[in-house]
Formats: sequence, C-alpha cells, structure tokens
Amino acid sequence: MKHHDQVADAFGSTAAAYLTSHVHATGADLQTLAAAVATTPNATVLDMGCGAGHASFAVAPHAHSVVAYDIAPQMLATVDAAARERGLANIRTQQGAAETLPFDDASFDWVISRMSAHHWHDVPQALAEVRRVLKPGGQVLFVDIAGIDHPLLDTHIQAIEVLRDGSHIRDYRADEWIAFFAAAGLTATIRERWRLPIEFASWVARMRTPEPRVVAIRSLWDGAPDEVRQYFDVQPDHSFKLDAFMIEAR
Repeated sequence: MKHHDQVADAFGSTAAAYLTSHVHATGADLQTLAAAVATTPNATVLDMGCGAGHASFAVAPHAHSVVAYDIAPQMLATVDAAARERGLANIRTQQGAAETLPFDDASFDWVISRMSAHHWHDVPQALAEVRRVLKPGGQVLFVDIAGIDHPLLDTHIQAIEVLRDGSHIRDYRADEWIAFFAAAGLTATIRERWRLPIEFASWVARMRTPEPRVVAIRSLWDGAPDEVRQYFDVQPDHSFKLDAFMIEAR
C-alpha cells in the first residue's frame, strides 16, 4: 500500500472518532484561526488536510467560503454532514493530496491547516502549491505538532507517533518549517507555542492502534531515559504532553 493510500485508509476508518475528539474539537488555536480569518473581509479559505473539519467549522462564520480539503473521502463525508448540521452552508469539500492542489492560481485569501502536515508526503511541494493558490497578499496559518531540537527527545516522540499511527511521517521542528516556507517564497514566523496534554487510552483508541503497537508504546515510555520521561511529562497511565505550535506566513 502506498503512503497516500495508508493515510486515506487510516483516517477514513476513524473519521467519526476525530469529529467527537475533545483534543481536536476544542482549543484556543481554533479561536485564533477564526479571529485571523475575520480580519479579511469576504475571505476565501482553503483548509488543507481538514480531517473532521474543526478548523473549517471555526473559520466558516467569518469567511465568504471555505474549501475543506482532505485525502480521505470518509473524512470529507463527515465534514459535509457536520457542516449541514451546524448550518454552515459556505463550506464545500474536495478530495485530494496536499502536494497537488486542484485549484486555480491565486484562488484563496487564506490557507490554513491544523494537525495534518505531519502526514504529508512532501511538505516542500505542498507549500509550493500553497504559494501558487494564494492570492497576492494572501496569508497562511498552520498548526501542527512540533519536532524537538534535542535529538534524544525528537527520536522518542517520532518513534511513539509512528507506532501509534503508521501513516505518520514527521513532526517537523520550527527551523525546518521556516526553511520550507522560505523555499516556497513565503516568510514564516512561529506565532505561538504550547503543550498539548494527551490522554493515552483515548489517543490510541481514536486511531485504532493495534494492541501490539500499544504495548510497544507503553514499553518505549517505560524504558525511556529520565530526561525524556520528564520532558514529555509521562504519567503512570502513559498519558503525556506533546509540543504544538502555530506558524504564520505570507
């Protein structure tokens, strides 16, 4: 199975769980996205890797139109149904990969993405596409899990992520993101950083992580050096904290 298919498969079967996930449905970052988009009158917005649609739902009341874009058709069906239920008639869905956006040049005032890019096959190519579909003066706001500058810490979190979800590619560091944006002709800065508490049981259940991999994650946390366990605030039930950040670019 190719990686794109793996992502679509993994997130297709878990779409309903992501719609109701407390971690995904809540957060100050959603309010920040909404407030940012609201500064542009009649904004046209692209939500890349929209998942269950939480970012689209947050910005839609402040936008002219939102395209919720994702590789997993079942996710898009979930978004369609939830948008109708919420009376958000200005959201439309479209299926596809981040690296090949099926939109005209200079189509969007805003491109947003939340907790998706760590699954993208080729982030530099995706950002080149973002640059192409942005209108002159258009803006970008991405939220994602952050990679970590210290290699010891970074190795552990990447290993735990891929054990939990085989479609995971990489949580990129801040310096990597800024370089990716620069290569695409966009100037990026880190707008905010925060720590995201992860409740272990629901985290693996949401992804339907197979039991042998759940055992492996527990084992990896249990055997991790003290400084790793302290950094990620690993609890007796294996709950922990991830680093997250918001990147703005124009």
